[in-house]
Amino acid sequence: MTSFQVRLVAPPLLLFGSFCSTRIRVAGDSDDLNLLQKGQREFDYFKLALQWPGTGCNNTKKCCSSNGCCRSGSIIGFTVHGLWAEYNDGTWPSCCEGSEFDANEISSLLDDLNKYWPSYRCGSTTTCHEKHGTCSYPVVENESDFFSTALNIFFKYNVTEALFKAGYAPSNSEKYPLGGIISAIQNAFYMTPEVVCSGEALKELRLCFYKNFEPRDCATESRIESGMISLKTSSCPSYVSLSVHEASQWVENKGAAIFRSTW
Repeated sequence: MTSFQVRLVAPPLLLFGSFCSTRIRVAGDSDDLNLLQKGQREFDYFKLALQWPGTGCNNTKKCCSSNGCCRSGSIIGFTVHGLWAEYNDGTWPSCCEGSEFDANEISSLLDDLNKYWPSYRCGSTTTCHEKHGTCSYPVVENESDFFSTALNIFFKYNVTEALFKAGYAPSNSEKYPLGGIISAIQNAFYMTPEVVCSGEALKELRLCFYKNFEPRDCATESRIESGMISLKTSSCPSYVSLSVHEASQWVENKGAAIFRSTW
């Protein structure tokens, strides 16, 4: 069991959707699920994936109550995409337990999850299960432990604040050196992040941790070639944007759904 203290706040409510990966259902229930688990060893380290709303929400095609992009009061800054158990060889375990996801186990965390771990698309919570969380045992022991641990790491390693202090603020006109963004994280937290882009826009920053949640480098396979910084399977240009997400509200207008700006 981890020893982090949960920081609870009372933000405006955003109905959270599929903040974890969809549960894989297999025929034959437990027998086949046990086959799925065969060959999966204990994980080596954690990866905290953070997503930038200005990039993720720009790809929103449909609005619903579970889509955080379509609600007013959206947080300005990175939000949690997931806490993933990883192997050092670049692969990862998944679906390590057959129990159904129980939202009652995290009822005390819902306000924080709605604000800091929103879905950027429409999805059903009934088909959602901890694809990654179930593989975090024995470091984290249950659903409440998993989500509270992820939130506390997110609060402790405040990537948005670190970038703001280094001069990297949301902008629809500026492009920033990716090397400078990586250096800002290195200087603040003594770790090298993994980065993911969508075109010229920064989409995700991923922080890596040992099992005791001490920081470690992610980008062990990073390299700079021909103006591109490549991190494993994802590539980003040398200069990237941190686009601004304009919170929107889903309203009905003469039977047609439209966006109405709330900022």
